[in-house]
Amino acid sequence: VQLQASGGGLVQPGGSLRLSCAASGRTFSTYIMAWFRQAPGKEREFVAAISRTGGSTYYVDSVKGRFTISRDNAKNTVYLQMNSLKPEDTAVYYCAASVRVVLSSQRETYDYWGQGTQVTVSS
Repeated sequence: VQLQASGGGLVQPGGSLRLSCAASGRTFSTYIMAWFRQAPGKEREFVAAISRTGGSTYYVDSVKGRFTISRDNAKNTVYLQMNSLKPEDTAVYYCAASVRVVLSSQRETYDYWGQGTQVTVSS
């Protein structure tokens, strides 16, 4: 599967952005999907994951209550709605797909990666 992330940009603290990740192919609904992010000089970190049907989600503590992951299997797209953004959310955001059945925050469990989209939170 090929993944194409979009929707990044520059936003002020407290603002919102919605990221999208479009997937190619007919088997999108068979993948667990996730978002990761990587800030300059830091390791890539897990942000959120969603099950194949969208019925289960999993978030890193730092974004709980602010970010929402969702998916539309008819459109082969996963979203990340980001509200109440903070400067520490600044990073390149990557979407990823996994063929496994259990939601995971571990990078090595994801098989396919998108190219990343830059999110900058600054006044």
